[in-house]
Formats: sequence, C-alpha cells, structure tokens
Amino acid sequence: MKIILASASPRRRELMRYITEDFEAVSTDCDETLPEKIEPTAASEYLAVLKAKAASEKYPDCIVIGCDTTVICGSEILGKPRDKAQCIADISKLSGRTHQVVTGCCIIKAGKVSSFSEVTDVTFRKLTAAEIEAYADTDEPYDKAGGYGIQGLGSALISHIDGDFFNVVGLPVGRLFNKIKEAER
Repeated sequence: MKIILASASPRRRELMRYITEDFEAVSTDCDETLPEKIEPTAASEYLAVLKAKAASEKYPDCIVIGCDTTVICGSEILGKPRDKAQCIADISKLSGRTHQVVTGCCIIKAGKVSSFSEVTDVTFRKLTAAEIEAYADTDEPYDKAGGYGIQGLGSALISHIDGDFFNVVGLPVGRLFNKIKEAER
C-alpha cells in the first residue's frame, strides 16, 4: 500500500527515507489553530491528526502519515521565529535550561486513526548574548520550531539530550517505523 507523508518539511522527508524510499510527500492545507485550552504537550499530536486527516481525504486508499513538532519551554510553546528579535528571545529562554521537543504522529489507514507523541528532553548550555546573536544571524533558525536545528549549527548550543535525536529533527524514526509496520498488517 502506498505511503503518503503529509509534510512539506525537507527534514521529515529526509528522515522518512530512513524508513522507506517508497513514499510520496504532500503539503496539506488545514487550519492549524489550536484549541484555547489545549495542553502544550498535546498540541503536536492534535496538529498531526489534523494534517493526516486533511491528506487522507485526497488519498483514501493509502497509508497517510501526519506529523508536527513543538518545542515546549516551561508551559510555553515556542514556534518558528518570525524575525531575529523573536529568535533571540526564544534562544535566550532555552539557554541553560532543559526543554521538551514533542513530535506528534498520526497514521491513517482505511479510515482507522492511530496517533502517538514522542518526547525528547533537550538541555541547552548557558549561552552568551554574543553566541545567541551570532546564531540568530544565520539562516538556520527561521524554519524550525524553537528556532534551532539540532542537526546543524544549533548542535553547538546543546549540552545534551535525553531521548530520540531524530525526534528533535522532526520524526521519531524508530517508533514510526514500528507503527507503520503495525498499520501494514
């Protein structure tokens, strides 16, 4: 059965190739407004389900996978920074602290919906204002939740992680592989 990855993220597409080469990546057009009282840790799974459902309407005879990654610092969701000032503010919040990266995944096959979330704890080292500004001056932060890329220049900002590295990049490869195998049965 054909697999559809409902994501425009180049990083997710790259990671999906670790699972299978036989998939098609498509962009989805859905309203990503979160319900008012949603818990930050539930946001990514909620959005993953929305994306998968939107794509499954166009591809009902396929296995459809939707994903979304959020960065949570305290009780605040840090999205993609709009500009340099927001990037500096967000990276400053993460400096010297542990935060959570949550990737929600949803698999839909023949109308059956299955979803899960993977959580990885990421600890930033204490950063200087100059280091934060230098990172914000690169192109890297602006298309990533939380404003950093663990697989690029942002790796120098990190002290350590507890959990799945690939989850922080945007796709919990091992767990998703197992869930796809379950769905294919």
